Amino acid sequence: MGYQTLRACVEDLRRQQQLLVVDEPLSANLELAEIQRRVYASGGPALLFANVNQCRFPMVSNLFGTLERARFIFRDTYDDVQKAINCKADPTAPLKRPWAHRRLPLVGWRMLPRYCGPGGVLQHQTTLDQLPPLVSWPRDGGPYVTLPQVYTEDPQRPGLGKSNLGMYRVQLGGNQFLPNQELGLHYQIHRGIGVQHQKALAAGKPFPVNIFVGGNPAMTLAAVMPLPEGMSELGFAGALAGRKISMIRGSYVRNGLPAYRDADFCIAGIVEGNATKPEGPFGDHLGYYSLTHPFPLMKVTAVYHRADAIWPFTVVGRPPQEDTTFGQLIHDLTGTVIPTVIPGIDSVHAVDAAGVHPLLLAIGHERYTAYQPLERPQELLTQANAILGQGQMSLAKYLWILNRTDVPQLDIHHISEFLTELLRRIDWQRDVHFQTRTTIDTLDYSGEGLNQGSKVVWAAVGAPRRALPSELPSNLRLPTGFRSPKLALPGVLCVQGPPHPSVSDPNAATVNRSGWTTYEGPGSLADFCRSLPVDEALNEFPLVVLCDDSQFAAASEKNFLWVTFTRSNPAVDIDGVGAHTVHKHWGCRGSLVIDARIKSHHAPPLIEDPEITKRVDALAAAGGPLARWL
Repeated sequence: MGYQTLRACVEDLRRQQQLLVVDEPLSANLELAEIQRRVYASGGPALLFANVNQCRFPMVSNLFGTLERARFIFRDTYDDVQKAINCKADPTAPLKRPWAHRRLPLVGWRMLPRYCGPGGVLQHQTTLDQLPPLVSWPRDGGPYVTLPQVYTEDPQRPGLGKSNLGMYRVQLGGNQFLPNQELGLHYQIHRGIGVQHQKALAAGKPFPVNIFVGGNPAMTLAAVMPLPEGMSELGFAGALAGRKISMIRGSYVRNGLPAYRDADFCIAGIVEGNATKPEGPFGDHLGYYSLTHPFPLMKVTAVYHRADAIWPFTVVGRPPQEDTTFGQLIHDLTGTVIPTVIPGIDSVHAVDAAGVHPLLLAIGHERYTAYQPLERPQELLTQANAILGQGQMSLAKYLWILNRTDVPQLDIHHISEFLTELLRRIDWQRDVHFQTRTTIDTLDYSGEGLNQGSKVVWAAVGAPRRALPSELPSNLRLPTGFRSPKLALPGVLCVQGPPHPSVSDPNAATVNRSGWTTYEGPGSLADFCRSLPVDEALNEFPLVVLCDDSQFAAASEKNFLWVTFTRSNPAVDIDGVGAHTVHKHWGCRGSLVIDARIKSHHAPPLIEDPEITKRVDALAAAGGPLARWL
């Protein structure tokens, strides 16, 4: 049976020596976040901070710091939930192995949330300024909730069955928010809360929102699960928690919306109409700051908490971070279902090191023309379009897709091997497919504006068409202003350029009739590609990446992925040697080139505060309370 409360989970991890209690007085302003980042990177334990400055609530982090610990937390239910999900891929499995699936009816029963009376989280009330004032990065706009469970219901069909539970950023103070009265809700496109908010607006109704913090860790995972629209996150949480989720009836809650009884905290409020206030900036999962933008404003009606409340938190920043484990758990639980959602698809992988949404890998099956020699991608393109039409996968900027028959043993999680197989086969004149002026991740500032950017599909099939160089040729020549070529991966060259023209010379831009700016002068992407004929040695490398620091970009696979795919907008930042457009289809005869230099409109990268770093270094010194893990 799973835990009922977060404290039960914390005590269990303490008994199992998977949790460290930190009694040292520490600040929630930057210190805890830097400690969390270091302990996570070292594979360390969960951390219970018992003495947080100017805060009466203890704080816990790194609960999901390792995949092994996450599985341990859900050890009583994980296998049963995995079997239940796998039954969608193979509905006959219970008939084939009835004893192995004997617990499925119990799983189904636990998926039915139940109403209950008051108690639990409603035991005590407080105010926003008494909650832990967590700040993770120096430029953050104020304290915010990093592991919220934001609960809403369908205004047209209220009730637990049509509810939505999601993890959306919640700013507790700062900016223009009235202290103890208002907070900011940052939710992105393709989120269930947006559908429900729109219905409330159409009906002219206020939109009640409850924000839960803590409770069974299953609720945290349920809030980030990419469940099909209309499927209850409360149901999934109940199955994984090993008990029905108990919801206090809305009549006991100040805003009239049910509250999760076993939560540690509940912030109740109302979003009235389409009122907004500036929210941000905050460090995000791409490794940069998401800047200040207007987002929905929530008027707070009450703040509740348990008598023994603990505040769980994490750090959002350049991957990998603790939330990487969420992606691993989601893949582990749902990987077998992908083929049932998108016919012909074998597997899909969102690349964490590239910021999750910017780069998506897929392996499909070319099935329709088995009687003919396969000469070019066909069904793979249909499958790629289907992937880009699925929920959060639609936020991908780069989608690489291969044919399983060509790579029968390839593990989709081995990114460098995947790219190698793709580059060996791809025909840049034929296999590059753009979608322009479309939506991308709200947190991605590589595009033309908020939520605005482009996508590209690289689809490759058939036998290898080229060998990939693994060393620099002696006759390699670069255009003027470009230098320091570094081999990142076989066939992939990182080249250091001058600062992007938008940074070095904003006046270098030309504006076309549609109002879009382009840079084609010295030091530009176009200048690089037009300066080289297709018979140059550079074109032995099918992929060239222009960057600000080629040594950093090529130093590791993680650096290459982060620099290349978080700093480029496909339709703007892809060009090629010998580029041409035929019947509106773009291609190139030589190297395909991605301009991954920082542009003037990009958000700044995340950098730690040097004074905080010194303080945490002292804790890491020999004999210090965290010396083993920092």
